[in-house]
Amino acid sequence: MKKLLILPLLGFGLLFSQVEPVDRGGADRDVKLPNGKSQQEEILKVEFKKTLEDAAELVKLAEQLQDDLIKDDRHVLSISTLKKTEDIEKLAKRIRTRLKK
Repeated sequence: MKKLLILPLLGFGLLFSQVEPVDRGGADRDVKLPNGKSQQEEILKVEFKKTLEDAAELVKLAEQLQDDLIKDDRHVLSISTLKKTEDIEKLAKRIRTRLKK
């Protein structure tokens, strides 16, 4: 008797577990700004500009790091050189995060 009650419940559970939820948030709709432009396009443009600026800063820091390494003794690194490596790492992570979106 218990098996007869469990089987329909199990069947309904399997049936509803395969139904995809309906997105009612309107994520597919493109929101327009008051000037008529797409909000998503404007966000992408701003992020692209920030990525270019960060990449330029990354190149500048890498060149400074290279100059410091050439200038310094081969066994001694200054604190500012280590700070530049940390800044380079942060910029690279920021760029990577932005590009993964």
